[in-house]
Amino acid sequence: PFGAKERIEVMLKLNETPVRTANNFRINNIEIDAQIPENIPEFENVQIVKQNSKIDENVSESQLVYGNDKELENMVFEKANSKIRIENNEKVEDVRITYVFDEDNLVLLNQIDVVASKNINVIVEYKSETDKKCFHSGIIRATAKDGAKINITVVNLLNDESDSFESFENSIEKNSKVYHKLIDIGAKNSVSNYYSNVTGDRAENDVKTIYLGQGSQVKDLNYIVHLRGKQTNVDIDAQGALKDNSKKNFKGTIDFKKGCKKAKGNENEYCMLLSDKAKSIALPMLLCTEDDVEGNHSTASGKVDESSVFYIMSRGLSYKEAVRLLVKANFNKIIEGINNEDVREEILQEIDERL
Repeated sequence: PFGAKERIEVMLKLNETPVRTANNFRINNIEIDAQIPENIPEFENVQIVKQNSKIDENVSESQLVYGNDKELENMVFEKANSKIRIENNEKVEDVRITYVFDEDNLVLLNQIDVVASKNINVIVEYKSETDKKCFHSGIIRATAKDGAKINITVVNLLNDESDSFESFENSIEKNSKVYHKLIDIGAKNSVSNYYSNVTGDRAENDVKTIYLGQGSQVKDLNYIVHLRGKQTNVDIDAQGALKDNSKKNFKGTIDFKKGCKKAKGNENEYCMLLSDKAKSIALPMLLCTEDDVEGNHSTASGKVDESSVFYIMSRGLSYKEAVRLLVKANFNKIIEGINNEDVREEILQEIDERL
């Protein structure tokens, strides 16, 4: 799709866990045979809707603490064709950024920095209007200053031929909050690395994720949160469904650092298996060097509850319709928290089509 002379075949080893587990679990990292574009053209199909927030291109180029892969990270720093820095120091603001991949815009290397001392809502969407293979590698950073609240929603609706690699990094100061809603539906290979450094006392981090896999899609989610301040809090909730031959790896690590007394950390991941061939692997981890903290984790996967399916079918729906209704009901509690009706409808329509 990029032309034989414009791509390099490489084997990428991505999303290393912060603490290694036994190799037979095959979850310490993921290896993907990817086609890396050599020449990066301009990406011209980006739409930005904003109010009073200041937007420019002065993004940070300091190295990520974790990130997906250093080769991809450096490529974004050196060749990014979209750089957006959003700064908000006033009242609540809304910013919506939409990247639309089409025949003339197949490669995106993007950086987005969100810096706020007040409250801000940011929505980032990736969409395909082409059947050709698209390539995306991006870095999204959020810095919440004392007392700020940042709410970021990221929606991946790329076509099933594409590769998408996204790294998130957050710095959360005293009394501030960073909330993420990550909607991971598109791309053949979708790899996400999420890291939060919760430094300030009484700071909060909330991550809500839904993922949906079909065909031979691969989802690899690696979430890492360091709690450092006193009375800090993190809540990770991932809800997913897999059909056909799709595969998902979930790795969630909450690390209670020395000094984070009275901190609380919770992580929960549930995967609904819609096929006998779908594969779900989960690795929840709690690490601790502080004695006065509370940590909880849970993970589960299973088939659709047949009694619920039977009950819905008794109301006149088909089996497929009943399953679709159950999956959407599980996702809705996260989707309903997105503060944009058009985006909510777009996500629900995409889920309908894929189910």
